Amino acid sequence: MYLKFENFDSARYLFEQMPHRDGVSWNTMMSGYVKVGLYLEAVELFREMWVQGFKPDGFMLSTLITACDRSGSMLSQGIEFHGFIVKVGLLYNVFVSTALMHFYGIYGFLSDVYRVFEEMPEKNTVSWTCLMAAYSSNGDLEEVLRIYCRMRLEAVNCNQSSFSTVISSCGLLGDELLGHQVLAHVVLSGFESNVSVSNSLISMFGNFGNVKDAKYIFDWMEERDIVSWNSIISAYSHSHLCEESLRCFHRMRHSNVKTNSTTLSSLVYACNSVYDLNWGRGIHGLAFKVGFDSISCLCSTLVTLYSEFGRWKDAELLFQEMPEKDLITWNSMMASYVQNGEFGNALNLLAELHGMCWITNNAEHVLWTMPVHDVVTWNALIGGHNENGEPQQAIEVFKLMRENASPADYITMSLAACANLALLDEGRQIHNLFIKIGLESDFHVTNASMDMYGKCGELEDVLQMLPAPEDRSQSSWNILISAFSRQGYCKEASKTFEHMLQVGQKPDHITFISLLSAFNHGGLADEGLACFTRMASEFQVHPSIEHYACVVDLLGRAGRLIDAENFIKKMPIRPNDLIWRSLLSACRTHNNVELGREAAQHLLDLDSSDDSAYVLLSNVYALNGRWKDMETIRRKMEIRKINKCTAQSWVRRLLDLHEVELIKHKKGVGDVDLCYALHGQAVEHKRFILSCPWSQPDRSLIGFSAIMKSKKQKVRMLDGSFANTRADI
Repeated sequence: MYLKFENFDSARYLFEQMPHRDGVSWNTMMSGYVKVGLYLEAVELFREMWVQGFKPDGFMLSTLITACDRSGSMLSQGIEFHGFIVKVGLLYNVFVSTALMHFYGIYGFLSDVYRVFEEMPEKNTVSWTCLMAAYSSNGDLEEVLRIYCRMRLEAVNCNQSSFSTVISSCGLLGDELLGHQVLAHVVLSGFESNVSVSNSLISMFGNFGNVKDAKYIFDWMEERDIVSWNSIISAYSHSHLCEESLRCFHRMRHSNVKTNSTTLSSLVYACNSVYDLNWGRGIHGLAFKVGFDSISCLCSTLVTLYSEFGRWKDAELLFQEMPEKDLITWNSMMASYVQNGEFGNALNLLAELHGMCWITNNAEHVLWTMPVHDVVTWNALIGGHNENGEPQQAIEVFKLMRENASPADYITMSLAACANLALLDEGRQIHNLFIKIGLESDFHVTNASMDMYGKCGELEDVLQMLPAPEDRSQSSWNILISAFSRQGYCKEASKTFEHMLQVGQKPDHITFISLLSAFNHGGLADEGLACFTRMASEFQVHPSIEHYACVVDLLGRAGRLIDAENFIKKMPIRPNDLIWRSLLSACRTHNNVELGREAAQHLLDLDSSDDSAYVLLSNVYALNGRWKDMETIRRKMEIRKINKCTAQSWVRRLLDLHEVELIKHKKGVGDVDLCYALHGQAVEHKRFILSCPWSQPDRSLIGFSAIMKSKKQKVRMLDGSFANTRADI
């Protein structure tokens, strides 16, 4: 009685005062300790009993083995009890042997589970079920099905637990044929009305995507528990039937069934699958109200929800407020960072998880010191190289991942395709890999592939992969507009924008950056200004500093320097280096010395070591013949030890990628004479190349390419902004 009401002190006192104790007394006291989690106390009590000369029976040893597996940290004690059981000759006891099987299964020693099972002289349904459960809990679902088939061959009857285990395995493996056979066996055995078996059947059909049969079983149930409701809600969620999930949840609450974290997690998943953030946030509010906001499984699902909608800061806030985090939660947060392009944060989080300070150059070291390299870790590493401007290293890590036979997901493939070096050959290989592993229909991967082809200037490939207008996401429209913009097709970019509006898709800040860039390349200043005005007035998209920089550059390229200056003065936010550098560059192009000097001064006020301010102003002076002012600027650079940063471009030749440094000033030792480089080319071809208005960096690249190439070789050149420069040399 005292143990039943958890009054351990009174129970122990009464036990100590007993003049004569028998096996029942010791068993009652030990089982009471085990039921409430006092496992070490139960073992100490057994030792006391053994010292006093009492011999244990099978029930007592089963109880003690159960204590060892429930604790999760008493492996050595459990093995000692196994030896003791062999010594006293109780291994033949079916209950003791079954308890040992469960013990080894909990600690993942499947070979020991199987050995104990085979050594049992007598086996019953519980023994078979325990064997099945051990393999199921350790992820070997195929073996579960083999055990079930063996049970059928040996005419062993199933109980509700064995049926539930094999049904769940069929669902997870997607084995519909065996699943229906097990269903027939359930009906023949009379377990169709059992709540546990029915719950497993609902989950199985939910995994098959067969919501109709799952609903039929649910409606047919005479008795339902919370697992029943969770199973049907989960079935609807995995079939992306958000409204049905919420409707079922409404019925559940009106049936006076208490909600748990699994219920809310399934509902969040349903909201995520149909991209309904408002419902998801409502479920989050309910979780907070009922006190489930700190449960790891639910928080992980919420982190995924917010990240899918680009709300990584909300996901981060939720993650930081969690009192306890498991590995799944850490992985969810890292995946959120990676998915939203915050690769540095992902790597920092990875470093925090492993208790070390993150240094980019030590990324591979961190990776190889980890016991398990999962897909989130590889994604963080690939994304980190991308964010740090190391696209070649990102591709190399992706190759390393493939060599280690690590599975790739849509984030991995998206990151690999977006390695900002615009390598067309590698991009095509990655695209082929998409198709091979069945990810070509994933919209993240499709968008990443389109972006890669757009950066490589392959508009035909972009258009070929483009989803139908009604199926395009906002990102797809943005990538298409950006692809047209990069190639200078401003009219096509504008038409795409109007088409985007016609199908009901709303533009965002990225849309307008691409569109303004298109108008910039096309020299359409008035159209660009009209677009900028529509941004806030018509679409409620508040301009960021990038949009203002686009407009300044737009006006500057058009020679409207006074308009650009007035536009900067009226900006509601403080101009940054992008703004002043765009204006200074325009002053160099249009020979405006006074405005150029003013822009350079603003640029130096922001950063006195900005080499671009000195170089651009020096060029302005040189173009206007003001050589003394130019020399003054050069001397200031020398005195302040400011060196011009060299631009970098890449020339692709067969399988080699050559990185070329471009220094745009007096010809030096490393410069290439274009006329010399084109020696031996056809006259008409040479005349065409020399007549093109190549910039000095482009001329250097063409010369380098002409020297490096062999006959019938195609050369692809990539400039420092990762937009392709191509010439058939």
